[in-house]
Amino acid sequence: MADRGLLDGKVAVVYGGGGAIGGAAAREFAREGAMVFVAGRTLRALEAVVDEIRSAGGQAEAGAVDAMDEESVDSHLDRVLAVGGRIDVALNAIGVAHVQGTPFGELSLDAFCHPIDRYTRANFITARAVARPMRARRSGVILTLSTPGSRMAGTGYLGYGVTCAAIEAFSRILAGELGTFGIRVICLRSDVIPEALASSHSRRVFEGFARRAGRTVEELIEERQRTGTLLGRFPSLREVAWFATFAASERAGAMTGAIANLTCGSLVD
Repeated sequence: MADRGLLDGKVAVVYGGGGAIGGAAAREFAREGAMVFVAGRTLRALEAVVDEIRSAGGQAEAGAVDAMDEESVDSHLDRVLAVGGRIDVALNAIGVAHVQGTPFGELSLDAFCHPIDRYTRANFITARAVARPMRARRSGVILTLSTPGSRMAGTGYLGYGVTCAAIEAFSRILAGELGTFGIRVICLRSDVIPEALASSHSRRVFEGFARRAGRTVEELIEERQRTGTLLGRFPSLREVAWFATFAASERAGAMTGAIANLTCGSLVD
């Protein structure tokens, strides 16, 4: 008897699916049997992920979506339901360019508020949209993303640290809101993913810290992962995608309201 994939027969939506984490998760979801709808603002990036999935024998479709806009998200979800017939998994992996590295005394109100507003808005809009059909089926999994900034104290990431704390709180409380409908909510807290520097907004984010330290982004990250993690390294895209797939599967059926620590030990619970 052939092995079944962890997500065989499932329908998944990945917001920010053209980015590093979203693309990796979309590919892994498809590899494990899901029909994947890859959504985001840059159609060319989305289509590249879809082409790769289809080349490997998977099912995927790209859709231009602005996760900050309710009408855009709702319209795309209508398409998902028309084609897929259901929605089992939703991952919000969008990236928002924002300021890091600027100490509090030099930080503007707009720079502080920007990531908080953008990320919380997008997570609320996408979660509310997918929760409607999930509630009707009384099952589903909503995945969010965070970083150790939610728990750390330091200089240069006040806005994004508050953002991550907000996403984690949102995820825990949402799990309570939706648990009686059979919907699970899990937040994945990953630290820096070195591979993502080449294909996401993260390089621009870390450049603020690097400039103030008089070093390159690569030097900064290399030292931090060597001295600041228990494993002496940061997580890989594949590792984050693997866990996202597990969390979305029935094997994690007892897990909800959780913040999954994928930091390689830079933060210990």
